[in-house]
Amino acid sequence: MRRTAVTAALAAAALLIVTGCSTGELPDGVATSGDRTPPVSKSPGSGGPSGSAPAAASPAPAKGSVEVVRTLTTKLGSPWGVATLPDGDLLVASRDTAKIFHVAVKDGKQTELGSVPGVSPGGEGGLLGLAVTADFDTDHQVYAYFTTESDNRVASMLYDGRKPAGRRLGAPNTVFRGIPKGTVHNGGRIAFGPDKMLYAGTGESGRRGLAQDQESLGGKILRMTPDGRPAPGNPRADSVVYSLGHRNVQGLAWDADKRLWAAEFGQDTWDELNLIEPGKNYGWPLVEGKGGRSGYVDPVAQWKTADASPSGLAYAQGSLWLAGLRGERLWRVPLAGAGPAAAPQPFLPGEYGRLRTVVAADDGGLWLTTSNTDGRGKPGDQDDRLLRLKVG
Repeated sequence: MRRTAVTAALAAAALLIVTGCSTGELPDGVATSGDRTPPVSKSPGSGGPSGSAPAAASPAPAKGSVEVVRTLTTKLGSPWGVATLPDGDLLVASRDTAKIFHVAVKDGKQTELGSVPGVSPGGEGGLLGLAVTADFDTDHQVYAYFTTESDNRVASMLYDGRKPAGRRLGAPNTVFRGIPKGTVHNGGRIAFGPDKMLYAGTGESGRRGLAQDQESLGGKILRMTPDGRPAPGNPRADSVVYSLGHRNVQGLAWDADKRLWAAEFGQDTWDELNLIEPGKNYGWPLVEGKGGRSGYVDPVAQWKTADASPSGLAYAQGSLWLAGLRGERLWRVPLAGAGPAAAPQPFLPGEYGRLRTVVAADDGGLWLTTSNTDGRGKPGDQDDRLLRLKVG
């Protein structure tokens, strides 16, 4: 039960007070959401085993394809985090009920594993991201990011996978706390990187200045050991802060060359896809989208907020895939090294409503959840759904 202190990582930037709210994640009626490509990172989790740069993957084709081949399960309530187990089955978190479900790939059967105590749903908060460790086969640990009455925090839980009726989760062990909470912009995505460290995307909780505040965990990407300590190789040895200047990060993914990418909600103008480098400043609230301002990293790709509002992010078939809430579509960004090989390509516009989480499957396909029961969608009688996609 610790709160890791945040210390100065870079020189403090002047704060710009701006007004307005986010879209894909804000109430109806409120607006939401450079050509400069950052250099390839050689930070932990971004290079080869010896720290050298890995061989570049072949560029993805300009045009891809998406086919919904299966609806695995239906009538999920406010699904948010999704994690894949080694046997291919899935864990799904319900934001508003604080419950975690096991979903069998064979037949889509949902089994409730239990509720996470201490979760305080409200607005965009609740039970959010899920992740399993790289050593899950031996340690059986599931991690969850969630909102409490006072903050956002990360906890680990022991997963007992006995079949068929014995599956359950143990009591949570809080490994990190003190991330600012708000009615909006709680971030919430967590993932274990190729370096086996735990990464977390946070939001500035509606208080824009926190993104540039060196003493705040809000509006950052965090990198920590599985027990919540600052990870070796961080910009500051005594801090979990990996990058700053973010508005609301809800998508994290690594490409074939182990580069870290993040999807981020904009405000009124631009949503962003960013290539993350340790210690870099991504501009919010001083810059939104491609500003070309010295000292701030421009996004690799950007969208009008009505077209995206990206929550989930995954890498498959040489491309990054972004799940859009307000945009109600799945975006494909084909990669050529550290930049796009072609313009982003939209799929499924309006066919399934709001899209929350996209996860890569072992065979190169994707899992995709809808998000129509989150209070901002228009749910049908089968919502929310977990879809299986074949992509190319």
